[in-house]
Amino acid sequence: MAKVVTVPMNWPFPPAAYIEHDKDLKKLAKALQNEPLLAIDTESNSMYAYQERVCLVQLSTRTADYIIDPLRIADMSPLGPLLTNPKIEKVFHAAEYDLMCLKRDYGFTVVNMFDTMIAARICGVKALGLNRLLAEYCGVEADKSHQRDDWGQRPISEEGLLYAQMDTHYLSELRDKLMAQLVEAGRLEEAKETFLEASDVTPPEHVFDPEGYWKMAIPAALNRRQCAILRELYLVRENIAQERDCPPFKVFMDKMLLAIAEASPRSMHELERVRGLPVVVARRYSQELLQAVDKGKRSQIPNRPRRAPDVDPLVAERFTALRDWRRERAEARGVESDVIISKDALWGLAFKAPLSVAEMRDISGLGPWRLATYGDELVLLIQRLRTEGL
Repeated sequence: MAKVVTVPMNWPFPPAAYIEHDKDLKKLAKALQNEPLLAIDTESNSMYAYQERVCLVQLSTRTADYIIDPLRIADMSPLGPLLTNPKIEKVFHAAEYDLMCLKRDYGFTVVNMFDTMIAARICGVKALGLNRLLAEYCGVEADKSHQRDDWGQRPISEEGLLYAQMDTHYLSELRDKLMAQLVEAGRLEEAKETFLEASDVTPPEHVFDPEGYWKMAIPAALNRRQCAILRELYLVRENIAQERDCPPFKVFMDKMLLAIAEASPRSMHELERVRGLPVVVARRYSQELLQAVDKGKRSQIPNRPRRAPDVDPLVAERFTALRDWRRERAEARGVESDVIISKDALWGLAFKAPLSVAEMRDISGLGPWRLATYGDELVLLIQRLRTEGL
């Protein structure tokens, strides 16, 4: 039977049901299959694990809240049909990360989504954090003190579970008020198109890039020998992170690796004197660090990676003109520029330089609403640029 979270005497709504058994998840999924709306959020342990995973899934209907524990449930698949059911509206706030996590860990996709952050952006709202929106639209003061909790730890504190419940409990009310604002402003079709585009996500693969140290080395202007040392330090950090099952930055921050590479210490005494490297860290990993420095001093000097080829100057100038058009449109509406059209879509237009709306239809980010709203205007702009030799 689902466990009920204990709540303080003055808690403003009933407690969430805590789902930690497969049989209870199946019962819940069956009970929710006719709900018209589900508010959804997830909590992951990205700050505490080498390979993050979803640690909680929060669901709320308009009348009840549920907290699902994926670390204690063997089969999360009963949630899949709920998420793909087009008759159930799924409400998220800033959905992208949640969608990527759900797809990465369980292969889930979401159909019929409403994203309260996207809706707020389309309405021209500037303060987009969930706590700010709840305060403005629902008069609710949300507790954000548990944002950095390690959700992979068990048991979860009652305070942490209440925090998790809050993240979805008010989302349906916030959705209703933003929906009304979208309708009043005549922006609902724009929002629907943006929700549809935003629901199509591809999780990034967690693959270690052995050349990733260049992202530190180049901005820091290290010499070539220091780059070789940094490479070895970077590899050591990755190995330690995997062994400890923690994010690499929890082992050594980038600035520590750079400081060691620049100082190139030869002894424990010199390692302890590296600026910005805590002595306790230097002592704990002295053997690994000094061996990495020595190996970097003796190894072949790496070749700096080739720069990506420059964009054709004509394409770059077309992009600049399109970006200026987008900025003017956004300023007139009082929204951020990418609400009008995404940067990727602008590049698509700049590369293709289409001379008709029909030629724009295969450019990602230009759905039916945007083509109907901006298509003719963009065609005229591109035609003018073509006559100017762009």
